[in-house]
Amino acid sequence: MNATLMYQTPSPYARKALVFAHEAGIADDIAVIHHETSPTARNDEVFGQNPLGKVPVLLRPGMPAIFDSNVICAYFDTLHTGPRLIPAIGEARWKALRIEAVAQRMADAGIAVRWESVRRPPALRYDDLRDGYIAKLQSSYAWLETETDFGDDLHIGHIALATTLDWLEFRGLQSFRNNRRLSDRFASFAERASMQATLLSGDTVD
Repeated sequence: MNATLMYQTPSPYARKALVFAHEAGIADDIAVIHHETSPTARNDEVFGQNPLGKVPVLLRPGMPAIFDSNVICAYFDTLHTGPRLIPAIGEARWKALRIEAVAQRMADAGIAVRWESVRRPPALRYDDLRDGYIAKLQSSYAWLETETDFGDDLHIGHIALATTLDWLEFRGLQSFRNNRRLSDRFASFAERASMQATLLSGDTVD
């Protein structure tokens, strides 16, 4: 494949795509290049490939770039010969995609909490909005406590959820650890080689 993944080491979305590549057995065919991106610090190279100016972006020789972690993962799932990580049909598909959707929006909520607590200038922070996003995280943890089972066949939902939970903890955001089943299942998944090969690091530069 010889593709290049425009990446950011503290991004849960970029990491999701890279963990997926590891689980699909294609990571060795992808060059990973770190790019700093932020709404307040424009990266023209990333904007040149993705009009939203965000990573991950997958660069394919002689072909259009692919961006957004969901789309990149769907593309990766066409490149390997093992069991599909995004089930194609039936309830297995909707279960996996439902978990993925919750995980993605949890990452969005966590980023919003950070804007209202550490990234926005203090005079512009909105505590009620921050607390509303924290409530979304808490509600999601409670839902996941009964709806998620990492013992199922590996799928995109597991990858999205594990990378999001790890990022929330990495950033010191609302803890999910009081949800014992969810915490235990995450701890086991975090030991997978794909997670250990893609550890979060660094900070967003605004």
